[in-house]
Amino acid sequence: MGARSRTTAVTAALLAFAAAASVPASAATAAMTTAAAVGPISVGDDDGRTVELPHPAERAISLAPHATELAYAAGAGGKLVGVARGSDYPPPARALASVGDGLAPDPERVAALRPDLVLAWLPGGAAPLLPVLRALNVPVYYSDPRTLRDIPEAVERMGVLFGTQAVAEPAAASLRARIDALAARYAGRAPVRVFIQAGREPVYTLNGSSIVSDALRVCGGVNVFADAPVTAPQVTQEAVLAARPDIVVAGMADPASLAATTQAWRALGLPAALAGRVIGIDADVLYRPGPRLIDAAETLCAALDRAREASAEAVRR
Repeated sequence: MGARSRTTAVTAALLAFAAAASVPASAATAAMTTAAAVGPISVGDDDGRTVELPHPAERAISLAPHATELAYAAGAGGKLVGVARGSDYPPPARALASVGDGLAPDPERVAALRPDLVLAWLPGGAAPLLPVLRALNVPVYYSDPRTLRDIPEAVERMGVLFGTQAVAEPAAASLRARIDALAARYAGRAPVRVFIQAGREPVYTLNGSSIVSDALRVCGGVNVFADAPVTAPQVTQEAVLAARPDIVVAGMADPASLAATTQAWRALGLPAALAGRVIGIDADVLYRPGPRLIDAAETLCAALDRAREASAEAVRR
């Protein structure tokens, strides 16, 4: 976008904000007045910044589906006024106003919603919006959980941002207890080699820096492409065959897609597929760094344990 286009976008957004601000006082305005009585807050985000608000947020926009899920888990779903495309969980999020794509949101739509906070995902989330947000004095909170244990902490931070600690803190404690239970149960188990499959044509995977790899580590799994130089590399069928995973974890929930994936690996002679060890988990549940990833981790751990048992049985024979 050129300088003139950026200036035009900022001007249009400011006009949209001014028009929205001229709307008569509403219940939302009353809620903001109540929130103001709480006083200023400051919360560290995942970009190493401190986000300061004069009071807990009451009109936030989420540019990342996982941040939407975190906000709802923290009891703050009612304080979201807009979301980016793809924010489809929990179901009430689907009824919120759309601001377009999360990486290229519509500045006018954002401004018209009169947000007091924007939730974004690193590394590039909210970048096109920054001139508008600066002009409107709207802070950006970057959310980027990298490990399972970052997720309950992220819920707690959302609770502070929105003043919903009464919901956020017990929700975070429950998630933390589930992670602790997995870590205790699977500590010391025999390692299981795992291929994380994202997509079919072409095939991608995730390296060891991904949060899914952290979930595998909790379960005693070993990502066969952990040393890949980029987070989500494309891999060849030959590379997967050479890696000889004990199990394939595919980010797909559709039975037909999973069956086709399994059959494709069987046709290539992948031992894991021949042994029936290809499992599918809904991609949104598996790849979004939100509360449902704990559900996925529990499924992963159980699947890896079945693979261990099958390997042990084969040795006994």
